[in-house]
This record gives sequence, structure tokens and C-alpha cells, in this order.
Amino acid sequence: MHAKTDSDGTSLDTSWLPRSPRRPVYYVQSPSNHDVEKMSYGSSPTVSPPHLYYHCSPIHHSRESSTSRFSNSLKMPRSLSAWKHIRIDDGDGDDHDGDDDDEKDDGGGASKVRLYFIGLLFFVLLFTVFCLILWGASKGYKPEVSVKSMVFENFYIQAGNDQTGVPTDMLSLNSTVKIHYRNPATFFAVHVTSTPLEIHYFQLKLASGQMKKFSQPRKSRRTVVTVVHSSQVPLYGGMPPLADAREHANKVAVPLNLTFSLRSRAYILGRLVKSKFYNRVRCTVTLTGKKLGKPHNLTKACVYL
Repeated sequence: MHAKTDSDGTSLDTSWLPRSPRRPVYYVQSPSNHDVEKMSYGSSPTVSPPHLYYHCSPIHHSRESSTSRFSNSLKMPRSLSAWKHIRIDDGDGDDHDGDDDDEKDDGGGASKVRLYFIGLLFFVLLFTVFCLILWGASKGYKPEVSVKSMVFENFYIQAGNDQTGVPTDMLSLNSTVKIHYRNPATFFAVHVTSTPLEIHYFQLKLASGQMKKFSQPRKSRRTVVTVVHSSQVPLYGGMPPLADAREHANKVAVPLNLTFSLRSRAYILGRLVKSKFYNRVRCTVTLTGKKLGKPHNLTKACVYL
């Protein structure tokens, strides 16, 4: 038994104290880069062999904890930086791939739009040329108009008053005009209208009549009969040849002019291609008292413009 003297002089008997075994010495070695990388990718670190007094050694526990913390501090930043690097690279690759795909899609869409535009332009140009060809071909099929005859049924001259009460001679006239119309076109019909048919003695209008509109099929003809008449037209002394008409009607011979215009419209391709034809007619005819009710041949007495 040994007695231990404290610094204040008190002696202590140390024989009753339990003797603790000597604690083992541990050496901490920093893991290499290769080990850190292995640990960062999920490999389990090598654990120190268990010791009999491991649980009761605070020094060992503290050193073990510090070793673990040091290892974690070594592997976490490197693993985070590695993952960040991988994720950034993947994102950049995806962005570049997306940009390339977008550029390819944009280029393909633009080329398709250009092709569609060129095709549409070519179709419009071709259709326009086709319409112009049809329109030009239709101009060679101008309708044929011929005034065949005119019949003066009757005319009367009598004294009267105009609308203002002025006394003057009044003329009433009734006549018919026969017109031949032919459509020589082989691929279109025509719709025909006319201006009023008028009978003039120089500048004085004596009678008028309206032709009915009609449609003429291709390569066909017809005869149109139009009534031209007047009633109670004041003369105001403007027709000296008719001065003695009331007493000597058979001796009356008055030169007159018959004028009118025909308009023919051809719808070649629906409403898209239209062709118009105009026929202006001027005929010279003589009103003769001896030929009332008899036709006047106007085949060679008309001018067609």
C-alpha cells in the first residue's frame, strides 16, 4: 500500500482505488482523395476495429466523432461540387440541344412557308394567264346583229295643245322593227340588253321602244321584234314635210333615222372572267304614206359600229 500526499499535506491511501487499464493510443489518418471519392459515391468507410473498452472511453469517442466530422467535411463539399458540375453540364447540354432543335424547327417551318407561298403565287399566275387566254379568245366571237326590216303600221297628225297649252300639231306613230341576233361563240352564252330604239327626224325624237332583254346560247340565233311607237308628240312646226299630211297622207315621204345600241355580256368562267360586246346601229328609213303596213328592207340601210 502506498500513501499519496496531497499538496495541502493530507495523505491519501490509494490502495482502495481501482486500477484502470492503460488506454490504447489511436492515430487518425486523413483519407486520401481516392477514399473520399469512394465515400462520396456511397461506399462505406472503413471502420476502426471495435475495442473492448470503446464505449467507456470518452477520449476514443471524441476522437472518433472528430474523425467522422472531418471525413464528412472532406467529402461533402467535393460531392456537392461534383453534383453541381454534373447538373450544370447536363443543363447546358439540354439547352444546346433544345436550341439546335429550335433552330432546325424554325428553319424547316420557314422553308415550308416559302414553298407554300411560291406554290400559291405560281397557281395565281397560272390561273391569271388561263383567264387572260379565255378572255382573249372570247373577243374573236363578237355577236352578229342585223336589222332586217321595219314596218310603219300607221301614223296620225292632228291639232292639239302641249302640256303648257301651246297649240301645235301632234303626231302619233306606231311601227315594228325586226332584228336578227346571232351568237357565234362555241364555249359561252351571252346576256343581251339594249338601249331604247328611237326614231328621229334630225334632232326631233318622234318615237321610241324598248327591247326585252334575253340570253342567247352558244352557236345559236334568234329574231327579235320590237315595237317603236309614240302618242301625241308635239311638232311645233318642225316637220314641214308633214304639213299637208292630214289632207294628203299618201303623198307623205319623210326621211327618218333609227338608232339603238346592244350590249352583250358573256360570263366565261362564272363571274371571274367576263367579256362585253357593244353593237351600235344606225339605220336610215323613209316614212312613206303609200307603204303603210308594208315592210321596209333595211339590210343595206344600216351602219354597225
